[in-house]
Amino acid sequence: MTRLLRAGVVAALAITMSACSSVPEAPDPQDATQRTLSYGDIVGYTADNGAQVWLGLPYAASTAGENRWRAPQPATPFAERFEALTHSEPCPQIINRLSTRTTGRDAGELFGSEDCLKLDVYAPSGAGPDNANRPVMVWIHGGSNTWGFASQYDGSKLAQAHDVVVVVIQYRLGPLGFFAHPEIDEGEGANFALLDHVAALEWVSDEITQFGGDPDTVTIFGESAGGQNVAALLASPLASGLYHRAVVQSGFFDSTPLDEAQSGTENSAIPAAERMLSGEPTAYGLRNAPLQAVFDAYNLGDARAELPRVIADGVTLPREGLASTLDDRETFNAVPVISGVNRDEMKLFNALNPELTRQRFGVLISIRDPNLYERRSYYQSRLWRILAIDQPFDLMSDAGHDALWAYRFDWDDGGSVLTMDLSEVFGAAHAMEIPFVFNHFDFFGPLDRFLFHRENVDSRAELAAEMGAYWTEFARTGDPGAGWPAWTEDGVLKRFDAPSSGLLEGTDSVELLLDDLATDPALDTADTCHIAEALITWRDELEARIRSRTGCGA
Repeated sequence: MTRLLRAGVVAALAITMSACSSVPEAPDPQDATQRTLSYGDIVGYTADNGAQVWLGLPYAASTAGENRWRAPQPATPFAERFEALTHSEPCPQIINRLSTRTTGRDAGELFGSEDCLKLDVYAPSGAGPDNANRPVMVWIHGGSNTWGFASQYDGSKLAQAHDVVVVVIQYRLGPLGFFAHPEIDEGEGANFALLDHVAALEWVSDEITQFGGDPDTVTIFGESAGGQNVAALLASPLASGLYHRAVVQSGFFDSTPLDEAQSGTENSAIPAAERMLSGEPTAYGLRNAPLQAVFDAYNLGDARAELPRVIADGVTLPREGLASTLDDRETFNAVPVISGVNRDEMKLFNALNPELTRQRFGVLISIRDPNLYERRSYYQSRLWRILAIDQPFDLMSDAGHDALWAYRFDWDDGGSVLTMDLSEVFGAAHAMEIPFVFNHFDFFGPLDRFLFHRENVDSRAELAAEMGAYWTEFARTGDPGAGWPAWTEDGVLKRFDAPSSGLLEGTDSVELLLDDLATDPALDTADTCHIAEALITWRDELEARIRSRTGCGA
């Protein structure tokens, strides 16, 4: 994710408030949920819908001190029965306007614990070790790989309605998750977050039968940065055999070159380490540096800050980069894959861009130039689709891998907030599909009552049931089922919308997009070049092609 998109993510937190605005009282443990893991006994509780729930289960030890910037170590055995009744602390991250509601702390403050490699498990009623035959779905949260936590996602409805076991994991974020400094290089690579994902999947392989899950039928799925992490696991040799299907929701198949992650930018590892410590960085000094000093070195409270993430380190990912693996079935984990996008991905970020919109009272958004706003969002979101579906699927298809399915999420039946039309401002924006996949519409905080209201409750329920059925059928069999054809060289996408879904046909490419932009009758020359510059700012590797095709600034 580039600097522009990261800035949009942070700004968008003003709108996308978490529903977890207060810490609920812990439920009572229920003996029927007692399970025996390899490192001790645990007990959970039963949710209101009958699902069994275990929260905050450690899958690895604390990553503080000597374990910082190392592969995850085994979890400490329990001395007594562990009550898995509350979510764990998040991994360390900078408080943003989302987190102020959940933590009661100020934006810009460091929050979280390095003892955070925990996960939550949701299983249907009656699931247990004596009937461990259910698909397992492991969710990897998004958040630009710099923020996010397990408590944002409630898997109880998905588990109970579709008879699957849902696992929601936490992992190291920001500079703790991605750090390519030579002083701490012990042959484990630079993607410590990816090592966390692998450790969580190893935990699933070892322990999930206790919850009624089949360790030989594991699906990884994630959104945004979580989707990119799923893509990284497709390319990681360390993850081979630990999962059997993959779903990439609005995720890119990108990685950062190792030399850039080490010293190519202001926030790469070597200059950042010099800011962390007074004096020459050493492995001991870096691992024992105060947590505040680690994060201060990156200034992650600044929406414009950027740091390397998903690094082509030659250990967890090939040095040639994530995308380089996709054209040969021998170099990526060739499991069935779903990849999809939302029709209006970029509206979430454009809505908070003062160049494009005005804000009143900190909430109400009005669009300055509706035509430019719509066309800019269209071309940016279309490029998102090309990067997330067409380009990687073309590579995998050329390698002879045909177990591929694509989708586009189109639901935009939101309401209005006084003078703000949410369908126009946000539409089918980034992250909008998540509540439908989980069938849990307590997600966007204050916006929920405007987006998800009585007028669309029935159509929402139908679409959530449809998407949940497809996602879980894919997890169960490796094929989402009837009504969703596989991707072909001609391209076919499942379109999800209410009151009815359908199919979209045809492939797309950067060249086709730029040809359309250059000749778009709805744009004058100034607007065409405005959009071209926005695309370049977002994806600077495309600059020469964009300028050549559009004639803007060439």
